[in-house]
Amino acid sequence: MNWDDARMFLAVARTGQILAASRRLGVNHATLSRRVSALEEALKTRLLIRRTNGCDLTAEGEAFLRAAERMETEMLAMQASIGRIDTAVAGTVRVGAPDGFGVSFLAPRLGRLTARHPELKIQLVPVPRSFSLSQREADIAITLERPEQGRLVSSKLTDYTLGLYASRDYLAENGTPETVEDLKTHRRIGYVEDLIFTASLNFTGEIMRSWDAGFEISSATGQTEAVRSGAGVGTLHDYIARQHPELVRLLPETSIRRAYWTTWHESARDLTRVRTVAEFVQELVRKEHGIFL
Repeated sequence: MNWDDARMFLAVARTGQILAASRRLGVNHATLSRRVSALEEALKTRLLIRRTNGCDLTAEGEAFLRAAERMETEMLAMQASIGRIDTAVAGTVRVGAPDGFGVSFLAPRLGRLTARHPELKIQLVPVPRSFSLSQREADIAITLERPEQGRLVSSKLTDYTLGLYASRDYLAENGTPETVEDLKTHRRIGYVEDLIFTASLNFTGEIMRSWDAGFEISSATGQTEAVRSGAGVGTLHDYIARQHPELVRLLPETSIRRAYWTTWHESARDLTRVRTVAEFVQELVRKEHGIFL
């Protein structure tokens, strides 16, 4: 069996499409298709179900994916140990992050790293969703919980806090709530419940049994902007809200604590570019730790 064919199969399995995989690898899609077919012939089994809109793994393909990932891990470790891979900080690293942390904290700071390493390209994907590291949707993911499954490497970045906020204009017009019970008479802003991808985002349930927001927004940055506009009271990240003097912290005794984790696939452990970006993010947070708590 040709390892290069297995590497191409991994790209197809992770993207779900031969065309997308060919673009990621920089090879012609017809060539990629032939190489995967050659792998299937060598293994004497069908790995992919090819459809017009993408590819699905067969049961044998699922089993081979796990084996191929173990091979990939060993190959990367061997190449790194003999100095044949990633001797320079170069190439592309995709960072997936919650939109609040990605937009408000990482986006203004990651440019320092690309300035330091001109051959490094960082793709920041700050969206309110989870990322599959095994399918290489991201090289590094900033997660809200420590993953319990998968061949992943995780380290805690920081705890952070959230609190209740409203704009000064909103409070001047509607009055200031003095208790949690008072919030029932105010307009409330919250998440779109069926789009919450982790229980960690159910902030409002820790404040009121039924938040019942009249305005739901599926992103932290969107909620911040809505509260700034005077649309109502919302639960915001303290480190983001403190950047806006027009926002007022309400009910200071009501505080919610969460954490951010840095997570990447163990097969990327020895990739200099991934390790460099992960360590840079960790150092950024260490230096500015006080803003999160």
